[in-house]
Amino acid sequence: MKHQLLALASLTFAAGAAHAEPAVIYDMGGKFDKSFNEAAYNGAERWKKESGKAYLDFEIANEAQREQAMRRMADKGANPIIAIGFSQGSTVEKVSKDYPKLSFAIIDSVVKNPNVESIVFKEQEGSFLVGMMAALASKSGKVGFVGGMDIPLIRRFQCGYEQGAKFANPKAEVTSNMTGTTPAAWNDPTRGAELAKAQFAKGVDVIFAAAGGTGIGVYQAAKDGGKLAIGVDSNQNHLQPGTMLTSMVKRVDVAVYSAAKKSNPGVSVLGLKEGGVDYALDKHNEKLVSADMKKKVDAAKADIIAGKIKVADYMADNACKY
Repeated sequence: MKHQLLALASLTFAAGAAHAEPAVIYDMGGKFDKSFNEAAYNGAERWKKESGKAYLDFEIANEAQREQAMRRMADKGANPIIAIGFSQGSTVEKVSKDYPKLSFAIIDSVVKNPNVESIVFKEQEGSFLVGMMAALASKSGKVGFVGGMDIPLIRRFQCGYEQGAKFANPKAEVTSNMTGTTPAAWNDPTRGAELAKAQFAKGVDVIFAAAGGTGIGVYQAAKDGGKLAIGVDSNQNHLQPGTMLTSMVKRVDVAVYSAAKKSNPGVSVLGLKEGGVDYALDKHNEKLVSADMKKKVDAAKADIIAGKIKVADYMADNACKY
């Protein structure tokens, strides 16, 4: 409790001159998780660099801090207040009602209050593309998935990945594990490595991790075992160059940057067509992605954008039920 009060006290101090400037509240796992939260941080930093202004941010150490931090920011006039992660949905719904003159934004959840912008992504579309890449790169025909917290959002990644793998190779076998059922599942690299090693032992040779900081353990296990891994949210190809096949990029950075510039109440849905998700190709993985693989994946990407391929959404289409 003492630590919590000190953290919130430091927030108050930092907020002193922050009137009408944005605030960002990160999800569990910390803003330097090299994945989801860090993408949000990069978006805020881009806004800071371009505007020349400061912003507030706060890293949640436990769930009780969410509402306290959000109210403290609102009391100081921070605007908009941007909440990172679905877990903050109920807090945004509650606090935004009490501060109707302020703007709020939330990533990965929908809150229907009139002063809230909800930004969600078609994770299934980007996951479909990296599922194709996994199946095309696999020598065993067995690919894997390691999710973080077992929630519908992460099942959406898993479902899209499975569809892409089967599209590229109808005989592909997909092995999946979730890390846990609490927010701690986002920051457990040791467990991530254990799950990856168990999948590799069963013949899997490519694993897609959608697990926040937990994915770092998956990537290390792939490096150690001479296998391939796929990153998530941020472009993580540089973390273990040579064994990172690609990353399913989710442009949380763009969402945060846009919300910081101007929050637009309502729901924004970002898929391949909107540039909200994609796969990453750069100097760190270009030798792993053959011209034929790129051609097939880019053709599927174009077909998804054109509506010729429909990627089922776990959260909407009653697909891939587990």
